[in-house]
Amino acid sequence: MSTDQPLPQAEPTSDRPSAVDAAGVTTFLAGRFGPDVHGIASIGYGEWSRAFAFRHAGAAYVVRFGAHPDDFAKDRLAARFASPDLPIPAVTEVGDAFGGYYAIAERAFGDYLDALDEEPMRATLPSLFAALDAARRVDLSATSGYGGWDETGTGAHPNWRAALLDVANDRPTARVHGWRARLAACPTGCGAFDEAYGVLQDLVAFCPNERHLIHSDLLHYNVLVADGRITAVLDWGCSLYGDFLYDLAWLIYWAPWYPAWAGIDFRAATKRHLAEIGLDVPHLDERLRCYQIHMGLDSQAYNAFRGNWAGVEATARRTLAVAQRSG
Repeated sequence: MSTDQPLPQAEPTSDRPSAVDAAGVTTFLAGRFGPDVHGIASIGYGEWSRAFAFRHAGAAYVVRFGAHPDDFAKDRLAARFASPDLPIPAVTEVGDAFGGYYAIAERAFGDYLDALDEEPMRATLPSLFAALDAARRVDLSATSGYGGWDETGTGAHPNWRAALLDVANDRPTARVHGWRARLAACPTGCGAFDEAYGVLQDLVAFCPNERHLIHSDLLHYNVLVADGRITAVLDWGCSLYGDFLYDLAWLIYWAPWYPAWAGIDFRAATKRHLAEIGLDVPHLDERLRCYQIHMGLDSQAYNAFRGNWAGVEATARRTLAVAQRSG
């Protein structure tokens, strides 16, 4: 799948400006840049925004529209951390539009990481690991806190363990507030969530209070690849500060949703890479397991909020299997 093709479409919700269409975008961009705007094309819905590609003054851009300006502000801040191994498109403009917000960024090209077959994925792993190594080395000294961070670069929690344990809290200020009641009322219920959370509470003792840049959404059409190289890491709205192993655990946890990658052992590949770069990682297995449980619990909360009961059931089953594994 190429970025010239639309993403799988999700139903518009109140979080997505469904009234934004190509005609409206054309008018909006003409007002910003004048008549030299062309090639406008929808490139699909994300979870919280809608994106259109366009060209202006010989350069390629993407404009996104959404209801949450903090996501766009985080993309702008994250672009400061870009490097050759961690390419992050520069955000050139953020503002108000269509009763919500917009952001314009330089456009990157490539295939979606999610769409790769087994052999191209194997060939891309060295570049993907290099990107995560670059994220681990990012200088965060000008920021503070742990867990999810805001447009100022400030994390929401005083330490990494507190950020992990917060996954069970249905905070009134959260974007998905109300998930707990919906989870309790759905066919899957809260039993699997609560059992896995109990294991998480035990495993956080193995998690160091390290502070690295974590993307935390690598496999939802947010990474572009060309010729075995990462060309862009997009959408930093879910980004965290914490243990760099979280992004590596992401690949392990979500791999079963990608049948084309069934022959790839992401856990073994992770261990090989860490050995190759000479990085000693205490309690590696416990930390990877803890982070898989965390992302599974977070996914259950999100799917419950959206009313995606099949998604709740699938992630509850996967998360409980990870939690019950002793090795």
